Amino acid sequence: MGLDVDVDIATLWAFVIAFAVFVYVVMDGFDLGLGMLFPLFPNKADRNVIMNSVAPVWDGNETWLVLGGGGLFAAFPLAYAVLMPALYTPIIAMLLGLVFRGVAFEFRWRTRRERNRWDVAFAGGSLLATLAQGVALGAILQGVQVEGRAYAGGWWDWLTPFSVLTGVALVIGYSLLGATWLVMKTTGELRERAYRLSWWLLLAMLAAITAVSAATPFLNIEYAYRWLAWPHILFTALVPAAIAGVTALLLRALANRRDYQPFFLSLTLFALAFAGLGISIWPYIVPRSITIWQAAAPENSQLFMLVGVAILVPIILAYTAWAYWVFRGKVDPEAGYH
Repeated sequence: MGLDVDVDIATLWAFVIAFAVFVYVVMDGFDLGLGMLFPLFPNKADRNVIMNSVAPVWDGNETWLVLGGGGLFAAFPLAYAVLMPALYTPIIAMLLGLVFRGVAFEFRWRTRRERNRWDVAFAGGSLLATLAQGVALGAILQGVQVEGRAYAGGWWDWLTPFSVLTGVALVIGYSLLGATWLVMKTTGELRERAYRLSWWLLLAMLAAITAVSAATPFLNIEYAYRWLAWPHILFTALVPAAIAGVTALLLRALANRRDYQPFFLSLTLFALAFAGLGISIWPYIVPRSITIWQAAAPENSQLFMLVGVAILVPIILAYTAWAYWVFRGKVDPEAGYH
């Protein structure tokens, strides 16, 4: 009976961390995407509107990144101890990018003379953080070398053609979220330009999804078996079929100028891609090396922390939903948050 309880708690914690990571992607993805699209909007008035569209909510988005990383450390310490040395460089790069973006977000409003430099820092920090996240994801998916209970790989093992591919794919995906966010939140020529960008970014994202999906089965024989072998393919084929269906809806929403639909349909594409990632690696938390049960902290520790999560997560969700509700609707170009 004790084993069953332990397995259930570890599985529950795995879903908590996966949920935190996905919500971070949802919340911060379009924010980072706006930063990467910044150079495509040279007009200062447009840039002010872009930043004001996320100014009330951007700084709460990293909460979910902290929850995901902290939850991994607390609930699966072995996985944390293995993955962090394997990903030191992209993780540090991501944090530096987030710092540059956060500082630039506030400082650009405090000076006119240096505003262009802070705009560069905002765009560059967003690109660096996104690329680092995508590279880290690819490095995890391709697997890390483990001996005993420690990372046994080299300093540059994270840098491979596949991890670069996933990094570029995430840059495209976040940019699509940013463009569709602008479609939803802006008006006039800014909105029209966002619509045009959304078309091109959607096509690029489909190409990126296809490339990553085609490369993933070649990383490990188990990936290929899980996605392509009979009868697994009867289940896994639902994911690409759903992606095709959502893409058709997204194309129609862009063509019919449905301002709110493209953003939420783009989020649905991310959810399906995230589900595909889960299908590939489950039940491993360090792919092909350590399962969630092998990496789990003691049962009492996980139970104790689960109580706190059960209290805090609904509060954070309620506050976040309230903030987005208060600042819903189109951004007025004449009135800003700052």
